[in-house]
Amino acid sequence: MKVSSILLDYLRMAAAAGLLAGFTGAAIADAAYPSKPIRMVVPFPAGGPSDVLARIVGQGITDALGQQVVVDNRPGAGGTIGSDNVAKSPPDGYSLVLGNVGTHSINASLYKKMPYDTANHFAPVSLVASSTLILVAHPTLSAKTVPELITLAKREKISFGSAGIGSPQHLATELLNTMAGIKMTHVPYKGATPLLNDQLGGHIPLAIVGLPVALPHIRSGKLTPLGVTASSRTPLAPTVPTIAEAGLPGYEVGTWYGVLAPAGTPPEIVQKLNGAITKHMQKPEVRDQLKAQGFEVMSSTPGEFATHIRSEMLKWSKVVKDSGAAAD
Repeated sequence: MKVSSILLDYLRMAAAAGLLAGFTGAAIADAAYPSKPIRMVVPFPAGGPSDVLARIVGQGITDALGQQVVVDNRPGAGGTIGSDNVAKSPPDGYSLVLGNVGTHSINASLYKKMPYDTANHFAPVSLVASSTLILVAHPTLSAKTVPELITLAKREKISFGSAGIGSPQHLATELLNTMAGIKMTHVPYKGATPLLNDQLGGHIPLAIVGLPVALPHIRSGKLTPLGVTASSRTPLAPTVPTIAEAGLPGYEVGTWYGVLAPAGTPPEIVQKLNGAITKHMQKPEVRDQLKAQGFEVMSSTPGEFATHIRSEMLKWSKVVKDSGAAAD
């Protein structure tokens, strides 16, 4: 009995020591993170809204955690290429993705063969911003309002561009098609920047684009605004009506952006990143900087972001189905 008691006490002490070592190891690992530069993948070309946001968010992580954040643009396939790269990266906190409503809500129902499972292959870190989309036309298009566009599209063939098949811009225009009873022809581009360049050059007459990238060209007169996709007018372009009030009651589309890590990333690291990001995004100077570019700051806990993604996947699956859009 005495030997068994001694052995039992030894096993209990060993187990306790092992558990303590585990906690100590986790604490050391958390304290050491990050010990090298962090890569933030932008699954779209440089110069677009996601790229702009990634650099602002990355600076906040750098300021808070003391390591450089390197922006890695990996465009293609509606953002799935860059997102998949992060989904398959080691879950150590050194690979992040600046995702959006397209990459982490729309694509799940748009692509028949997704390279990643949106709901299970990522660890959401935080929402960071939202932005209004805006319907803009090249000045050579005769339609200057939404009703004029609908009338024109019913008698003539009109092409519209988007940042890619299944992008928020694409589906926002398909929703306009459906609600207005018209059928404009889709011309997909590999990102917002090449689309905007072609539209400014007069090669594509119409597009729904992010307000941040469109504003400078609206102010210079190079693009004509027809309506914003939000439920209310934006103070950045207060004279531009919403598409709903301009002729399509009930029309509303918005977009959001957030940071995600690969699934399996330690919760301690996710929380450390979340704290750094949310603190930075609440700074008055950062809020003002984003507002000037057409963004509204958002923040969330990792759990809130995960819930938001699931609800958005349900919402957009209906839009995709109703529009008949498909990427493959």
